[in-house]
Amino acid sequence: MAITKGLGLNSVPAPQKQALSGNYLDLAATANQGWAQQYVPDLMEKEAEVFGNRTISGFLSQIGAEEAMSADQVVWSEQSRLHISLKGTIIYAGDTNGTFTVVTDIDGTADTVNGFLVINHGVRVNDTVLLSSGNTVTKALVSAVNGAVISVKSYETAILDSLSTATGATTLLVYGSEFKKGDTYGGVDARTANEPTFKSFSNKPIILKDYYEVSGSDASRIGWVEITSEGGQSGYMWYLKAESDTRSRFTDYLEMSMLESQVAKAASVADTALAGALSPTGTQGLFDAIEDRGNITTGVSGVNAATDLAEFDAILAEFDKQGAIEENMMFIDRSTSLAMDDMLASMNSYGSGGTSYGVFSNDEDMALNLGFSGFRRGSYDFYKSDFRYLNDKATRGGINATAGSAAIRGVIVPAGTSSVYDQQLGKNLTRPFLHVRYRASQTDDRKMKTWVTGSVGAATSSLDAMQIHFLSERCLITQGANNFMLMK
Repeated sequence: MAITKGLGLNSVPAPQKQALSGNYLDLAATANQGWAQQYVPDLMEKEAEVFGNRTISGFLSQIGAEEAMSADQVVWSEQSRLHISLKGTIIYAGDTNGTFTVVTDIDGTADTVNGFLVINHGVRVNDTVLLSSGNTVTKALVSAVNGAVISVKSYETAILDSLSTATGATTLLVYGSEFKKGDTYGGVDARTANEPTFKSFSNKPIILKDYYEVSGSDASRIGWVEITSEGGQSGYMWYLKAESDTRSRFTDYLEMSMLESQVAKAASVADTALAGALSPTGTQGLFDAIEDRGNITTGVSGVNAATDLAEFDAILAEFDKQGAIEENMMFIDRSTSLAMDDMLASMNSYGSGGTSYGVFSNDEDMALNLGFSGFRRGSYDFYKSDFRYLNDKATRGGINATAGSAAIRGVIVPAGTSSVYDQQLGKNLTRPFLHVRYRASQTDDRKMKTWVTGSVGAATSSLDAMQIHFLSERCLITQGANNFMLMK
């Protein structure tokens, strides 16, 4: 079949019904392709959604909350440990007498600025203490306290010399006290009352901005392809999709910033370039907070922790040392999730050699379910959920593929709330361990601010375009980071 070429567009009537190239718009004007070919292609006008829902937000909405603030900085205080446990250096004099010099608290904090360790470490004369290093544990009585130097008298003979003299290698734990008859708190060895201590933390919000622009001509142009935006809008105007994609991407940035943001190190390039009224710049996201104040597991010998119950037992042991919060959420990537399923399935005697019915609510006539949504180990409950941010190739999933040991495989987040003292409000408040603070007042709410400028739609200026602006000012508060676990 030959095609007779027409002379113009289809606005010029043809003398007879023919498949002329001039009757159609050529979307691919290359040789022997496009509309100017023997058979007219079937136009599938609906855009194919090959990536499904492309947004990754939703993590913080599941486990956190959002709260307004009006200051440039958020300051909160977290309670210290109840019992007195210190690390330091032991120097023995003879077999039964020695001095213990405080180096850090049990969490490794060497706070000598406000005197917490040197003056107010809490160990007092006549306290009974456990001293431990290596394979040696002994009990002693505190005979004198001089700042960071604590004199002890052992209840045993020839034992203090078995303790390590390395700096910070010996642990001291107060377990009680002992006095002679008629002893008082007065005199040279006066005891001072122990006051509760706390640790203060702070974070500052960052301002995020983005905008979308479409000219007046493009906004009035009808497309050939029917699109559906991430927000559910559909139509033939492409700018609707472009605006929706920009909005969805900005919404994802709000969550990604709360996960990935980092406080600039002092004198860093970012700190020097961006420093303003509050320094250092940046804000502390979830991952940075856990690496700074929380726990990190890399598995046994670098092997995925989800493949070995022994590593989970090590995680439980660490949680026992912290807040011992029984319910925890695990947000993990795909490989870790599958490895965890395999590990749990292998706990069944038929896990490696066959299929077990009943125990896992399976029967032979149904599709086999080899996935686990949670499990209980010891006194802890773990509920796991796939974390799309760690799977998507365009987000952390692509980074993790080549990051090696620096890849983040998941995060364990405690469920529930914690009670902290809010220094701005001046009272104790109960809040989720994770929550977002955003700037807001009666004048301006900056949680997720959107406005339109230009002459297209609502005319606000002489600009022959529509500009849609997005802005947010927020930060993430990670309370009790010692109860979090980062899986790397």
